[in-house]
Amino acid sequence: MKPQRITTDLLQEVKRRFGIVGNSPAINGALAKAIQVAPTDLTVLLQGESGVGKEVFARLIHNLSKRRHKPYVAVNCAAIPEGTMDSELFGHEKGAFTGAYESRKGYFEYADGGTIFLDEVSEMPPETQAKLLRVLETGEFMRVGSSQTRHTDVRVIAASNKDLQKLVEEGKFREDLYYRLSVVPIHIPPLRERGEDIIMLFRKFAADFASKYGTEPLELTPDAEEFLLQYPWPGNVRQLKHLVEQLTVLLPDRIVTRKVLEENLPRRNDILPALRTDGLLPTVSEHPSTAMAGIAGNSVDILPILFRMYNDIQEIKGLVVDLWDQERQRTQLPPSENVEKKEDDEVIPIDEMEKRLIIKALKKFNGRRRDAAKALGISERTLYRKIKEYNIEV
Repeated sequence: MKPQRITTDLLQEVKRRFGIVGNSPAINGALAKAIQVAPTDLTVLLQGESGVGKEVFARLIHNLSKRRHKPYVAVNCAAIPEGTMDSELFGHEKGAFTGAYESRKGYFEYADGGTIFLDEVSEMPPETQAKLLRVLETGEFMRVGSSQTRHTDVRVIAASNKDLQKLVEEGKFREDLYYRLSVVPIHIPPLRERGEDIIMLFRKFAADFASKYGTEPLELTPDAEEFLLQYPWPGNVRQLKHLVEQLTVLLPDRIVTRKVLEENLPRRNDILPALRTDGLLPTVSEHPSTAMAGIAGNSVDILPILFRMYNDIQEIKGLVVDLWDQERQRTQLPPSENVEKKEDDEVIPIDEMEKRLIIKALKKFNGRRRDAAKALGISERTLYRKIKEYNIEV
C-alpha cells in the first residue's frame, strides 16, 4: 500500500473532525503518523504522559481505518483488578471461579472485527502479558476455565504513560511483547512542549464552557498568557481543561490574570528545574521534556539543568548570607544568634528580623518582589503574604 501523503489541508480536516487543537510541530508530527498508520492493521503503541490525549488518538486511528464500522473497545488495564484481568479480556466459562454463574465473553470477543484499545498496558500482570502476546501473534485465546481455543480478528492499539523499554530492562514487562506492541510507536507530546497551542486550547475550552454554562468566555491578560506558556502542566491537556472549567464557574469578572492563575494552579517545585535569572519559570525551549516529566531520557540533556540549578541555589544562598551578615555586623551579633540585640541590650524577636530582611531585600531590588523573593529563598506568594502581614510599604 502506498503511504498516504499528509497535506496541511488533510491535517486541518482531521483536527476539525476529532476536536484536536494546535499547530505545533510536535502535535502535527504525531497526528501525521497516526493518519498514515490508520488504514493499516499494524499494532500501534501510543506513548505519552497522563492527560495528553492518548485515547483521542486511538479513536482517531480506529475511525480512519477500514474497521471503523466494527466495534471499538477501550480497556483501562490499570482499573482492572489483577485477579480478574484474564476474565475481563478473554472471558470465562460458567463455574470457572466463585461467582462465575454464567459464561461471559471477554473484550477481545466483543471487539472481533474491530479495534481494542489497551490503555495503561504496563499495568498488565505477567501471566496476562503472555496471553496477550499469543493473541497478537496468532489471534488465538482461551476463556478462563475452558480448554477450547477461540479466534478473534482485532487490531490492537496500546498506550502507556510509563517507559515500557525501561520496564523491560527492569524485568517488569515482557521484551517480546514490547516489540510486538511497538510496531508503530507514536509519541504524543506533553502540553508544555506545544508552545502557543496552550493559548489556543485555553480559548477553545473557554468558549466551550461559556456555551455550556451560559456565561461570557474568559479573557487572558498578557501576563496570564506568559504564565500559561511557562507553567510545566504536569496534568497536561486534562489539567488545563479542568482549570478553564473551574475558572468559568468561579471567576466573576471573566478576566484571567497571572495572579488568578498562580492562586488556582499548584506550584510543582518537585518537577521544576532552576528558576531563570529573572525569576520566571523556564520556557519550553529552556528544558528538555524528559527532565521535566521525570521520565528516563538522555542523561546528557539534564546536565545543563543541574548546573543551572546548582548555580542559582548558590547565588540565592550568597544573597541571603550577605543580607544576614550586613544586619549582624550592624548590631554586633554572632552568626549563631537567633535574635538581634540592640546596643541597649533590647532583644528583638525573630519576626522583626524577618521583616527587616524582607525590607532590605525589597530595597536591594528596587521593590521588584519577584527578585526579592528569589533572593530570600521563598515563593512570591509567601513574600506577598509576609508583606501584608508586616504592613510593609513597597
